[in-house]
Amino acid sequence: MTMPSPDPNTISSPEDGLGARPLGGGRCAFRVWAPGRAAVELRLESPGARAAPLRAEAGGYWSAVVEGVEPWARYRYALDGAAARPDPASLSQPGGVHGPSEVVDHSAFRWDDSRWRGIPLDKLVLYELHVGAFSEQGTFDAVITRLPELAALGINALQIMPIAQFPGERNWGYDGAYPFAAQSSYGGVAGFKRLVNAAHRHGLAVFLDVVYNHLGPEGNYLADFGPYFTDRYRTPWGSALNFDGPQSDHVRRYFIENALSWLRDFHVDGLRLDAVHGIFDFSAVPFLADLSEAVEGLSRETGRELALIGESDLNDARVLRARELGGFGLGAQWSDDFHHSLHVLLTGEREGYYSDFAGVSDLAAAFNEAFVYAGRHSPFRGRRHGNSAAGFPGRSFVVCAQNHDQVGNRMLGERLSALTDFERQKLAAGALLCAPFVPLLFMGEEYGETNPFLYFVSHSDPALAQAVREGRRREFEHFKWKGEPADPQAPETFGRSKLNWASRGEGRRALLLEYYRTFLSLRAGNPDLSSLDRDAARAEGDEARRTLRLRRGRGVIAFMNFSERPQDLGGTPEGRWRKLLDSADVRWEGPGASLPETLGPGARIPPRSIALYAKEG
Repeated sequence: MTMPSPDPNTISSPEDGLGARPLGGGRCAFRVWAPGRAAVELRLESPGARAAPLRAEAGGYWSAVVEGVEPWARYRYALDGAAARPDPASLSQPGGVHGPSEVVDHSAFRWDDSRWRGIPLDKLVLYELHVGAFSEQGTFDAVITRLPELAALGINALQIMPIAQFPGERNWGYDGAYPFAAQSSYGGVAGFKRLVNAAHRHGLAVFLDVVYNHLGPEGNYLADFGPYFTDRYRTPWGSALNFDGPQSDHVRRYFIENALSWLRDFHVDGLRLDAVHGIFDFSAVPFLADLSEAVEGLSRETGRELALIGESDLNDARVLRARELGGFGLGAQWSDDFHHSLHVLLTGEREGYYSDFAGVSDLAAAFNEAFVYAGRHSPFRGRRHGNSAAGFPGRSFVVCAQNHDQVGNRMLGERLSALTDFERQKLAAGALLCAPFVPLLFMGEEYGETNPFLYFVSHSDPALAQAVREGRRREFEHFKWKGEPADPQAPETFGRSKLNWASRGEGRRALLLEYYRTFLSLRAGNPDLSSLDRDAARAEGDEARRTLRLRRGRGVIAFMNFSERPQDLGGTPEGRWRKLLDSADVRWEGPGASLPETLGPGARIPPRSIALYAKEG
């Protein structure tokens, strides 16, 4: 893909890129897009205050190569002589979203992952984490100390919630104002590179959550530079980005260059694209198609597995469909229907969007079709929803039993450990890890963390903080949850959301951790379980018994009982089947396994349990 540039050629050298690019010998190239401005001036603030004019280029770009600028120099851009603003493509904001930008030299970091080639989508086991809440320290370096434990669990990929510079030190990350800059309070550019480098050393891929549907409201000065935003569309989170209006080619270039920067300069293995249904783009060749083409090109160039995973609540297979067939060409997308159908069975909740889901037939449909709603009427939406995902392999869908949205967007931020009992937690883990899709665990799930994951921010504007409080209350109107939401602005809200790592070795938490480790090991070692061939998987639900059986290939079958009573299996498959794992076993502090070691007639499965069998011979 050819992106608009001043030449207008593709970006091929440091001078071509946006932002500040050290060239060596104290020389640094600066480039910014500011169409409609009569003058743009670089103002260096340290190590000594001075100014340098930028020259105008085609397409509304301004650039200069400036002498005597070393890495870590601080700078801003003055537009038409007005107040100076940080660089929209800043790589570092050590003083926060309102402070000066900092020059970064990518070549200064010494990588040792030259042999790393990534992990294919169909081999991934994702682990979603929030850097600030993952540890008491809340830094990239603190995540590094836990990588051996995650690898030993069976995790092979981190999915890191957004780290683009946001206001203050407490935020989910979706209020980022500088898409190119790694959050300074987490450890900045060097800290994030250390984390990626260490993850690769431990055999873990790194996926980064990025937000291309809006920017946060505080410290967001993009509109001062150019028409990055549009008033033709609205998002629930802020002004919509201009991906299909006048001068939108340059807005696309900005975000595509951002994606390539994370993948190329930070060695990230893939991007999770937040809420792509909030990217409004009605052009013939959508931004997401351009983005996937650019990422595929970088993958070919580097010889690394690079992937884009979209979050979409549209149940629209166009997200996955090849570009030449009119799709966006993303590698995978989240499937909320799997989570929702499983959650309803485990908790009995039917408020809000959960009202669209009922029994085991919906979970069976999620196993079989990826989308439960593939064109059928959605009572919650009051219309038909979704289309068919037929023909797309299991690696095209990421599923979970918990994630940051489904936990953190509850009024009290409860995890499944607070909503269900121990038996259901084991059942949830089994259902997830038996699915013919890419599994995702949310941090702490593996040992039943009970600390909530709440919504938290640290805005400097009191009016903005109050608006966030009121907005959170409105979000809960569709649900009948009792209680009062925690104050997102309060430091203790953030503190309560941190993982309690010390507890993972205690009692049932240690047992649940071993259960996850055992299940993940079985999944990795059994070709029928590890295969994401959807055609070789088939789920059958029995609403009367509230049971489900899932066939994986020719050699594995899982039996699940979501009811409160023992249930007949309803017939046994032909052949000799040996039990691999039973969540009801006393080994896992269950009520005791009633299913035989070798499957036979008359077998009954205990309540709230899952059992896994493998065919012998």
